[in-house]
Amino acid sequence: MDAIYTAVATANGREGRAVSSDGHIDLPLAHPVALGGNGQGTNPEQLFAAGYAACFASAMGVVARQEKIDVSEASVTAEVSIGKDAADDGFGLAVVMRAEFPDHLQGEAGHALLEKTHAFCPYSKATRGNIRVELVVE
Repeated sequence: MDAIYTAVATANGREGRAVSSDGHIDLPLAHPVALGGNGQGTNPEQLFAAGYAACFASAMGVVARQEKIDVSEASVTAEVSIGKDAADDGFGLAVVMRAEFPDHLQGEAGHALLEKTHAFCPYSKATRGNIRVELVVE
């Protein structure tokens, strides 16, 4: 791959800060309450969900333009879950990508667009074969 852009961020764990090299991100980090934390900061799962949702929505726009489909009223929500990984006593991730579509993209048309987007999206390519990603049309 020939890099066009490289994002750089530094963090010092789930109880600390995450800072991007350009200063646009400067966030306190904290374990969520569900993992025993105080929830007084964001967490890696939220950051991953935001990045994946944004990338997937942008990728869907590219695919939709190629297919001559209007997705101007569509939105994408990523639900990133963390839990025990039965394979190795560690933790693993799972994702549900929910696309909220207007009427003309309900049913098979919406599912087909999601499948094509999932094949095209850089985040989906990075996660393929590593974590379960479920695609849902709403």
